[in-house]
Amino acid sequence: MPDPSAVAVFTDLSEESRELDSLVGQLPTADWSRPTPAPGWSVAHQIAHLHWTDRAALLSLTDADGFAGMVEAALKAPDSFVDDGAEEGAGLPPAELLARWRAGRTALGSALAAASPDTRFPWYGPPMKAASMASARLMETWAHGQDVADALGVRRTPTGRLRHVARIGVRARDYAYAVRGLPAPAGEFRVELTAPGAGGAPGGAGAPGALGAEGLWTYGPADAPQRITGPALDFCLLVTQRAHRADLALTATGPDADRWLDIAQAFAGPAGPGRAPRAAG
Repeated sequence: MPDPSAVAVFTDLSEESRELDSLVGQLPTADWSRPTPAPGWSVAHQIAHLHWTDRAALLSLTDADGFAGMVEAALKAPDSFVDDGAEEGAGLPPAELLARWRAGRTALGSALAAASPDTRFPWYGPPMKAASMASARLMETWAHGQDVADALGVRRTPTGRLRHVARIGVRARDYAYAVRGLPAPAGEFRVELTAPGAGGAPGGAGAPGALGAEGLWTYGPADAPQRITGPALDFCLLVTQRAHRADLALTATGPDADRWLDIAQAFAGPAGPGRAPRAAG
């Protein structure tokens, strides 16, 4: 019998992709070249990057040798392989890029659902099980979808699918320190996030039961002295580096928690520069 939590994340990934598709599916050709908040990346670059990464994930699940070839190519150009992949796809006609992204994500969804739930598949970071890979793809789809929404001036309604992004952000705490060559704090932090629409929240698949009694998503010991509180949306924007801390309603209690909010990242790879505060932009 399939693991219900895995089925939920696979469904949520599909829904997150479908929501982004609703933004770009009927987009006029000229709007695909609109700049997004990521320097040098247009709307087309964002979708091309998602397609490129979906293709890498599909190879990881179905063709270990093919994925190893992608890793080898990345090692030869560690500072440019992500941009190179996005640039290649962005050069396609928008209709062709859209069709490739749709076909690729559909194939990946089928492969994730068919994968052995206990097998760990290779990745650019540590190997991952299929459910974890789906969570990571959802995080990327949501984050790059935010870039697209910002470029188009669209305000998205947050959903319960953000719990996947928040969980990765919490679990990646020590990685954020390690990638900067800093020692991680001892002990867990307490993180209390107000769920989207708490008190009547829309949510993704499996969202019922995800909220605490007060509409909170909670992580870490309840009595931890280092604490983060605030809206789940703001936390997800922070850990995906889609907004500056100064523009978010997050509160840190304790010096270690305060420091974490300055460096948090949920994604693998080098520490990015993040976004400038809106007042400075």
